[in-house]
Amino acid sequence: MSERIPDDVAAMLIERDETQVMFLRTTDDPAKIGGLWERLEALVGLRGRKFFGAFDASTREYRVCVQVREDDDPSALGLESGTLPGGRYLRARLRGEPPEVYERIGPTFAALVKAARPDETRPSIEFYRHRDEIDLLLPVAESPAASHLANG
Repeated sequence: MSERIPDDVAAMLIERDETQVMFLRTTDDPAKIGGLWERLEALVGLRGRKFFGAFDASTREYRVCVQVREDDDPSALGLESGTLPGGRYLRARLRGEPPEVYERIGPTFAALVKAARPDETRPSIEFYRHRDEIDLLLPVAESPAASHLANG
């Protein structure tokens, strides 16, 4: 399996604001993650929602997240609340039909890690823009390599 960013996936540096979320957590186990996504979607519904996955490489913890709306009550839903950190991220946008597009997440993140120095104090984020479009966001530390990517 190649750890090169695929030619059809453009990577670019972006700045993003922090995002308030409600979430469920699990270990980095695809079978458990899939079940949590189904549970979260059933609790909050899909319409008008922004969904995120967040992976902490240091703890191997994965969080299925949804952006908080004004009328949400996380504790009433049995969810935790928290923040996805803002800052500089290397973004790669994946397009394709589920479930095949999901299989490209791991290899694409591996390629992003080789392209820039990750900031290990922040989680990697998956932003599910649409059913068939996912932004992969690798937090990056300030470095000459990151500056080169921003200009390049």
